[in-house]
Amino acid sequence: MPLERFSAAWREQYVGSATTPSDGCVFCTLATQEVSESTGVLWRSSHTYVALNAFPYGSGHLLILPYAHVADLEDLDEDSYADLFLTLRRAVLALQSAYGADGLNIGMNLGQAGGAGIPQHLHAHALPRWLGDTNFMTTVGETRVLPESLESTWHKVHTSLSAP
Repeated sequence: MPLERFSAAWREQYVGSATTPSDGCVFCTLATQEVSESTGVLWRSSHTYVALNAFPYGSGHLLILPYAHVADLEDLDEDSYADLFLTLRRAVLALQSAYGADGLNIGMNLGQAGGAGIPQHLHAHALPRWLGDTNFMTTVGETRVLPESLESTWHKVHTSLSAP
């Protein structure tokens, strides 16, 4: 049986620009930005922040990031580790409230071999999923079809994330 190969060539520009050493760490730069629609930063805690993924796999794709510039979970201090996972839970609850999806994907790609686009700065992904939400456009057309803008996503999630 032949191995089928699919390309995600659309990620090349993102990965190349996000890891350019002369630009510094895009996540550390984002960590200094205010919570606003224009920055994509949605919420902050003492050790962690939540931002929109600028190149989302689907509507509502969030990044949960520690302020600490570390590559691995074991490099986080205890407070940052606990806050990261409490913030991840908060993001999941916000996505459930904002989207009412059939399910969610949450995960981390650790290291370059693990698929991390920016392996130098640990981060988690959370995104809502719906039954039947996959289609051929990503594979065949190298295109993501998103039914809403990043601005719309920001407003939906920010409201839910900011609720007590």
